[in-house]
Amino acid sequence: MAGSPGRGNQARRRWRHLLVMGLLALLLAAPQVMPPAPLAQLKDRLFDTYQRWQPRPYVAAPVRIVALDDASLARLGQWPWPRTRVAELVARLAQAGAATIAFDVVFAEPDRTAPAALLDDWPLSPEQKALLADLPDPDAVLAQVLGAVPTVLGYAATDDAADQPPALPSRIVRLGEAGPRLAAYAGAVSPLPVLAGAAPGLGFLNFQAIGDGVVRRVPLMLEIAGRPAPSLVVETLRVAQGTPNLMLGAEPEGGVAALRVGGLDLTDDLTLTRRVWMSPPRDDRYLPAWTVLDGSAPGEALAGHLVLIGATAQGLKDLRLSPLGDVIPGVEIHAQLLESILNDQHLVRPVWAPPLEAAATVLGGAAVGAGVIALPVLAAAGLAVLVAGLLAGAGAYLYAGGALLVDGATPGLAVLGVFAVGSVLAHLAARRDERFLKEAFKSYVSPNLVEHLVRHPDALALGGERRVCSFVFTDLAGFTSLMESMDPGRAVSLLNAYLDRMIAIAFEHEGTLDRIVGDAVAILFSAPLEQPDHAPRAVACALAMDRFATAYAAEVRARGEAFGDTRIGVHSGEVIIGNFGGGTVFDYRALGDPVNTASRLEGANKHLGTRLCVSGATVALCPDFIGRPIAELMLKGKSLPIEAFQPLSAEQADDPAIRHYQKAYRALAAGDRARASHLFDELAVTRPDDPLISLHRRRLAEGADDTRFTLPGK
Repeated sequence: MAGSPGRGNQARRRWRHLLVMGLLALLLAAPQVMPPAPLAQLKDRLFDTYQRWQPRPYVAAPVRIVALDDASLARLGQWPWPRTRVAELVARLAQAGAATIAFDVVFAEPDRTAPAALLDDWPLSPEQKALLADLPDPDAVLAQVLGAVPTVLGYAATDDAADQPPALPSRIVRLGEAGPRLAAYAGAVSPLPVLAGAAPGLGFLNFQAIGDGVVRRVPLMLEIAGRPAPSLVVETLRVAQGTPNLMLGAEPEGGVAALRVGGLDLTDDLTLTRRVWMSPPRDDRYLPAWTVLDGSAPGEALAGHLVLIGATAQGLKDLRLSPLGDVIPGVEIHAQLLESILNDQHLVRPVWAPPLEAAATVLGGAAVGAGVIALPVLAAAGLAVLVAGLLAGAGAYLYAGGALLVDGATPGLAVLGVFAVGSVLAHLAARRDERFLKEAFKSYVSPNLVEHLVRHPDALALGGERRVCSFVFTDLAGFTSLMESMDPGRAVSLLNAYLDRMIAIAFEHEGTLDRIVGDAVAILFSAPLEQPDHAPRAVACALAMDRFATAYAAEVRARGEAFGDTRIGVHSGEVIIGNFGGGTVFDYRALGDPVNTASRLEGANKHLGTRLCVSGATVALCPDFIGRPIAELMLKGKSLPIEAFQPLSAEQADDPAIRHYQKAYRALAAGDRARASHLFDELAVTRPDDPLISLHRRRLAEGADDTRFTLPGK
């Protein structure tokens, strides 16, 4: 909280502002280590910007895409093609010398042109059915071709355990006891068993597109139905090298996972998810499928190549958003990932990047915060822009020079945010001084004191200060039940009218509103300004509140609506007063045992049968107090009794019954049970409804011989 006009000085205020800006820098640095989703998405988009600024340099690699494009569909018919045509495509690719043939396609359903399908769908003669039954099944034909050449079939991991994943032809060899943290799926949409059993390789096709749909990462391994499974890219590399094994392990302390495929090391982060580093689309990556089938495709474009077969036609809808901002076929993402692996071109998000970004935020924010304090406005703004620019430039430099993904932009934005906050603090400081007291205290003190504090700010001291104060606590009996039994809107209306007047009474007696809790009100006297007569003020305020609350309850009940009695407790004692809110929250209040005692005296009324209970400590500070003693109360948690009194008006004090009560009470205090019992019994005849007479008669009947009363509750 900024200092008050009377005590603050520029040096202390500047230190506080610097502390606020330092804490803000720390607060902004924390998410850099473990970024929440919005910040992670912002970083991803920044890294996309890096790629658009400088895409992956294209280096020729033996990777080709055989496209199921619009031209091929126009020439050969809509997809899916008969499996015999797919088998012919595979055979021609094998004849052209393709090293591996991978399908970015899932053959999950039987060929709809199969003879068996025609037998069920067409009204054929027995002879025709027999002829069709002798024809080979297209899926079996494709399976025979797949088993004869190095092929990989794709499948799709799902969250449905009913989707049975295929049996994988690859073997997973564990390296050590640790394993990578793989994303888990329950099942998979698999190729037909006859095809899955024939293909030398099976790999999942799933990408990782989160939030905005941009494919920035491709998992190399997943856990499917509890078992690790390789991607289409990994299986393509495995089959191309003719190895049956995949070597899998992890180094949790290093934040990396090991994956070896033959002679290739695909080590990556613990999730084995490879970041996609895109180069611009190129026509020479593609060969239309129809050119392969009619033999016009150049053989050198296929020999020794890893060939991916996938859909590029608009109607097949396998289109993805790339980090470069364009829409490309999904098969190209697999192809570009293969290219980057074969050319050893990798984007790296170093394990030290998040802590470095956090440190840059803290140090940059501290530098700018110091500049805001020490420099003129324009110079501080120039420093903030310079620091933010250096941070953003450092991130771009690390990407351009080493393909390292380090975010310098969001720390730079954080630095600018620190500057903005510091500038606002500095701008508001002067205006806050002139408004401080009026705005801060208008809800805490009576209106006439507000103007006094503004005119005499030195009269107010913020922070902890010991002072003897008086407290008035009120509570409305049965309000919870009232809320349950009455329309909530009506109950709130009654309560608001009640509280408005109770607070107005407190302000009329120049009390300070300490707090409102539901229907309960706490009033403080002798703070923030000292009031030598705080105790008499508190008693007078309590009596006025009691008169209003009694009349208000009677008025509400006269309308046929329920409303409880108000119980009031008054106590005085030494407390610590001051602002205990901290930061930007102003919470001026008193702390100490007298506060709790006043609250418990309010609660004592329900056991005593009274509405108003004033402590002896307050009575001792009221030379003109009029009232009668209630008892020496043993409050919960107290080792010594507290004398309690019921305040009375001058007219009530002149009542003979009150004087008679005083005699009976003195007799009980002196230990004269017989006289006290006789006197209280006499009083009961004329005052059968007096709660204190009933209380002491009951206690005397139970063997009491003094005025000490232990409360059963608070």
